[in-house]
Amino acid sequence: MTKSLRVLVLENSERDVELIKQELSRAGLDPVTRRVGSESDFAAALSEFSPDVVLWDYSPAQVSVCAALQILRRLRPITPLIVVSDSMNGEHTVAVVRAGAEDVILKPYLNRLATSISTAVSIRQPLHRLTPRQIEVLRMVAEGHRTRDIASELKLSVKTVESHRGEVMKRLGMHDVVSLVRYAARVGLITAAFAVGSSST
Repeated sequence: MTKSLRVLVLENSERDVELIKQELSRAGLDPVTRRVGSESDFAAALSEFSPDVVLWDYSPAQVSVCAALQILRRLRPITPLIVVSDSMNGEHTVAVVRAGAEDVILKPYLNRLATSISTAVSIRQPLHRLTPRQIEVLRMVAEGHRTRDIASELKLSVKTVESHRGEVMKRLGMHDVVSLVRYAARVGLITAAFAVGSSST
């Protein structure tokens, strides 16, 4: 990454944010950070700050990871969310990843964070080729919605939805719905539960 990395942090501790900034700078990134601690501040910052990545502290009581991911999918679906935690057991780790988090980094191992962020941003780079409407169509196709239902929900014609779906496949370099489902799950547009359900039908 050559430009500044915009990092939105849901974190109670200013000290921990400074440690994160130091680690990312040490790894050669150029972080510009904003810290928030509430759901309303998080939603506002997504629109105003336009982060490249969201780091979520497992401990804050104000915002759950599921709530954060729902807000993120609605307001800035191309942005990855990475959980940064003092500690987390295996069950919780699996749960947050299945919910759509990109990765879980324990604070004693912050040296892994820069690589995790770079991978998350890189894997989502193709999404920048899509319009917001195409991303929405991609999400709904990946969730298993039928074309006419997508058209009804988005108030589009069936032909327009089909055109969007074809353009999504072309811009992402994919040739079948299974590939779209896997990619949408990989980048957190849909949860793992949707991916399993869609791929089994």
